[in-house]
Amino acid sequence: MLTINPNATYDPWAKIYNDYWGLRYCQTILPALEKLLQQYNIQPEADILDLCCGTGHMVEHLIEQGYQVTGLDISEGMLQYARNNAPNAKFILDDARFFNLLPTFHAVISANAGLNEIIKLEDLQQVFRKVYDSLLNNGIFLFGLNLEDFYKSWNGAISDGDVKDDFAWACCDSYSPEEKIGQFKITIFQMVEDSWQRLDINNLVRGYSRTEVVTALKNVGFTDINIYDEKGNIADSQYSLHTIFSGRKQPK
Repeated sequence: MLTINPNATYDPWAKIYNDYWGLRYCQTILPALEKLLQQYNIQPEADILDLCCGTGHMVEHLIEQGYQVTGLDISEGMLQYARNNAPNAKFILDDARFFNLLPTFHAVISANAGLNEIIKLEDLQQVFRKVYDSLLNNGIFLFGLNLEDFYKSWNGAISDGDVKDDFAWACCDSYSPEEKIGQFKITIFQMVEDSWQRLDINNLVRGYSRTEVVTALKNVGFTDINIYDEKGNIADSQYSLHTIFSGRKQPK
């Protein structure tokens, strides 16, 4: 039996993600996601897997729309918030590269660009393979990725943060177009027993190309692959920002 080791890297900033980013990302992504779910005829009561679900804001919204939703994330810290935000959902602590679920889902989504944190292309293709195995025949995979041009504005400046009486944080983003690797560094100061403690977190992301993603999807077996912009409209050939990909599991 495979033992999953939770990735504690995300646990210290789960509070930040929950308080500042989770709901905002959900509200930003929702119009395009709802449009595409309807376009692919994923009706309420369908079973949906939310991969890299974070703090569960999207899960809760989909449940409110009548879907049966399971959330999966590698961070126990994120899932602690998710269980509070979506108390009627099922959550699984697992790695997107290695999870094994029976083919019971009408759709798998990963809406918040969490898959950009899969740095190696072969690992991303492994994620696609696990998604394919978990889908019912004719099931749909909808996922967001930030492509290369999205990260070009990451210039090392502070991009977000806040200061409170007992908690302060700042996020700084940078990107190397030669390596296609970005970094977002989060510095947290927290008051513990009348003393400030500092924690520095460095997370990596990769900017993929459209060709890399489409090829990986085809290698796994997905068909009917489409590429959409952040509003859920078909993307033109030059679009390379936040992109939504779709693929279908065809019956064999």
